[in-house]
Amino acid sequence: MERVTLRIPKQQIEEVEQMVDSGEFPNRSEAIRSAVREMLAEQDTGQERPSEKRSREDRSWARV
Repeated sequence: MERVTLRIPKQQIEEVEQMVDSGEFPNRSEAIRSAVREMLAEQDTGQERPSEKRSREDRSWARV
């Protein structure tokens, strides 16, 4: 597994920490890996609802 450093707004990290504290995820890394897996699966299968479909340029998570 490769290590990646990223910056995430404090509020989002606090929400991830709550998910860890509630037992939904064992740690922050696994929570973030789960989110990335979900994002990639959504993109691969086109599971978005028509009202949620946007171009790649419009997605904030797709910006480099």
